[in-house]
Amino acid sequence: MYCGDDSSPASLTDLCLTYVSQNLEWFCLKHPDGSLCLREAILFPQELADQLLAKMAIEGLLNDSTVGVFRNCEYLRLRRACIRTARISAEAFQRALCPHRLLELDASRVNADLTIADILQGLATNKHCQESLQRLALTGLTMTSLEEPIRHRFSSLQGLRSLSLANVDFYDSGLADVCSLPRLESLDLSNTSVTNLTPLLGLRERLRSLTLHQLKRLEMSTAQLLGVIGQLDLLQHLDISDDKQFTSDVARQLLGQPGILPALVSLDVSGRKQVTDAAVKAFVEERPGMTFVGLLATDAGFSDFLSGEGNLKVTGEANETQICEALRRYSEREGFVREALFHLFSLTHVMEKPRPDILKLVVLGMKNHPATLNVQLAASACVFNLTKQDLAAGMPVRLLGTVTQLLLEAMRTFPNHQQLQKNCLLSLCSDRILQEVPFNRFEAAKLVMQWLCNHEDQNMQRMAVAIISILAAKLSTEQTAQLGAELFIVKVRFSSHVLLFHCSLAFCHSKVAHTRV
Repeated sequence: MYCGDDSSPASLTDLCLTYVSQNLEWFCLKHPDGSLCLREAILFPQELADQLLAKMAIEGLLNDSTVGVFRNCEYLRLRRACIRTARISAEAFQRALCPHRLLELDASRVNADLTIADILQGLATNKHCQESLQRLALTGLTMTSLEEPIRHRFSSLQGLRSLSLANVDFYDSGLADVCSLPRLESLDLSNTSVTNLTPLLGLRERLRSLTLHQLKRLEMSTAQLLGVIGQLDLLQHLDISDDKQFTSDVARQLLGQPGILPALVSLDVSGRKQVTDAAVKAFVEERPGMTFVGLLATDAGFSDFLSGEGNLKVTGEANETQICEALRRYSEREGFVREALFHLFSLTHVMEKPRPDILKLVVLGMKNHPATLNVQLAASACVFNLTKQDLAAGMPVRLLGTVTQLLLEAMRTFPNHQQLQKNCLLSLCSDRILQEVPFNRFEAAKLVMQWLCNHEDQNMQRMAVAIISILAAKLSTEQTAQLGAELFIVKVRFSSHVLLFHCSLAFCHSKVAHTRV
C-alpha cells in the first residue's frame, strides 16, 4: 500500500530498513541450501523484525533465500508477519516463519507455490500458534495443490478472531469448519464459491464483521439470505456490495426491514441497484451510531444527508468527498476503483490547486491493479489533470517520483494501447517531473523511443522528442550510446526530416552536456 508523508523526508527507521533489505547479502552468510543467515547475532526489537519482513515483502525482496534470516527466532522475533505478494515455497515458509509465536499473518496474494493447505499445515507444527494466532489473511490464495489435498482445518486455530478468504475457491464444506471457531469475530468471504450461508448461524453469538462482497455462486433467495443475516444481532459491519452491479434486490429489502441488525455501524451496498436516498436515510436514522454507508454505483447518495462530509462517511459518486472515500476504502477492488476513477476524472478537469491527497489515492489504485487496463487508463488520465502546468510544482517530489514510476510501468504493460501511452506521455512532459523528480530516466527514454517507433501522430512525436531531449541530457555516456542505437531505428521508421532533425539535436545536446561535465 502507498502511505507516508511525502512532503517530509523518510524516517530514519524506514531508510535503515530499506538499506538492510536491499543489501541483505552484505550482512549475511549463505547456508548450503541457499538460504541466508545473519553474520552476527543481532537482537532486533520485535517491532523492527516485523517491519523488516513487511519491507522485504512489499519491495519484492522476500524469497526462499532472504526469508532464511528469520529462522533465528531468538534474534528476529516475529509477531505480526506480513508476506503479501512474496514468492516463497511451502518449505521455506514452514522453516522460517512457522516457529514464531505469531499473532497475525498476512499472506495475501503470495505465489501459487504456497497454498492455504501448506499454510495450515505449517502453522499446525507450532502449538503456540494454534492458540496465539488472532488474525489470518489469505486473500487470493489457492486452497490446495492437485497433488496434496487439504489435511489440516481452520478449526485447529482456536485463537483466531479475524479471517479473510477473499478471492479464494472456498466452498461450503470449508465454511462449516470455519464457523466452528470459538473466538471468530470477523470473516471475509468475498468472491468465494460458497452457495449457502446457513453455517454462519454458528457464529451468531460473536460475529461482529461480515464481508460478502460479490458472492458469485450463492444459491440462496433474498428471503433466505436475510433470514440468516437477520439473526446475527451482534453484527456491527456488514458488506453485501457487488462491483459487478448485480440486480438482486437484497439491499432494498434489507434497508426496508425494520429492526434488523440493531448494532450495525457500517453498511456497504455499493453496486446494488434499487437503493434510494429515502430508504438509506430511514435506515441510518433508526441506528444513530452508524458511521459508514457504501453507495458507489447505486444511484443513491445525492441528498445532503448522505453527502459524506459529516460524521457519517459515504462512498459514492455525488461529490469529491464520496469519490475519495471510495478510492480509499475500495483500493483492492478493481471494479470499484475503476468506477471511482471515472467519476474523479470529471472533477480533476477544474482543479486549480495542487491536490497531493487525491493524487495519493490515484497512486494507490494504480499500485494495486497494475495489469488492469481500465484502471490504468482512468488513473493515468487523472494523473495528467492533477499534475499539468503549475499543479506539479505544488506536489511533493517523492509522490511525483512514485507516480512517474507507475506511469512507466503502465507504458511497459500496455505498449500497444494508444490512449494510455498518450496519457502517460502527456504527464511525463512536465519540466518539474523531468528535471527534479527521481525516477529511472534511462528506462523512460527507452519507452518514449519505442513509442516513437510505433506511432505517427506528429504532435505527440514533437512532445516525445522534447521529453527525450531533456532525459538524454541527464544520462551517462554509456546510456546515451545505447539510446543512440534506438535512434537509428527511429530514423529507419520515419522519413520526416523535421523529426530526424529534432532527434539528432536532442542527442547532440546530451553529448555536449556530458562533455562539459
